[in-house]
Amino acid sequence: MEIVSENKSHGGRQLVVKHASSATATDMTFSIFLPPQADNGGKLPVVWYLSGLTCTHANDTEKGEYRAACAELGLIFIAPDTSPRGDDVPDGEGYDFGKGAGFYVDATESPWAANYRMWSYVTEELPALVAAEFPVDIDRQAITGHSMGGHGALTVALNHPKRFRSVSAFAPIVAPGQVPWGQKPLGGYLGDDPATWRKHDAVALIEDGARVDEILVDVGTADPFIENELRPELLEAACANAVISLTLRRQPGYDHSYFFISTFMAEHLRWHAERLRRG
Repeated sequence: MEIVSENKSHGGRQLVVKHASSATATDMTFSIFLPPQADNGGKLPVVWYLSGLTCTHANDTEKGEYRAACAELGLIFIAPDTSPRGDDVPDGEGYDFGKGAGFYVDATESPWAANYRMWSYVTEELPALVAAEFPVDIDRQAITGHSMGGHGALTVALNHPKRFRSVSAFAPIVAPGQVPWGQKPLGGYLGDDPATWRKHDAVALIEDGARVDEILVDVGTADPFIENELRPELLEAACANAVISLTLRRQPGYDHSYFFISTFMAEHLRWHAERLRRG
């Protein structure tokens, strides 16, 4: 494990870390913010943040504006990359498939299966590495994400309901099996049978019986992708049918950018912190 950079911020330490990944067979990079409370000994709750299409760990690290709230609340904040990288890693045409668009699945189709194992990376390998190297309380974990990463956060939490005390999302792709942003990568990585996509589709998971206690979602009313790609009303209907407490906030005038995410980041972190403190 190599610390690529370290900066002091809000009394804590912002690290960017690189390591060799067995899941992706490449080097992977993630960022981790250790609040000042990490210097006092003991383990701290952690919030995982999964980024969206075309992004790396750097987008939220540089523009997410989470450090002040994390320092106040005593939260570790971790942002992984969105896909494997490297000259030997296959790539797709367009921004919505291939590098920067791993979609948080383990690919089964050639040539993607050798490297595109982001599900195993974010649910198994990286959590184990972080728990071994940093003062993370694995019994107090929360997860959030944006767009493709909102899809990832919802599906990871729904598949691991006992691991995460809370889940939220910014402008998530809630039903990738029903929209172009999801159908292209799920078909490319997992094959043409839509039945194999369902464990990576939040609405389908809920329809199939997956449950969490509650979900917080923010989406901007000026988001250009809301009608064709995000479809928050599908999550709203699925949660209503499953009696899952969903707080869906349609924020007037906000778009899909980090101006939107950073505006509501602290509110999400306080929401998570309240649930991480319980019990």
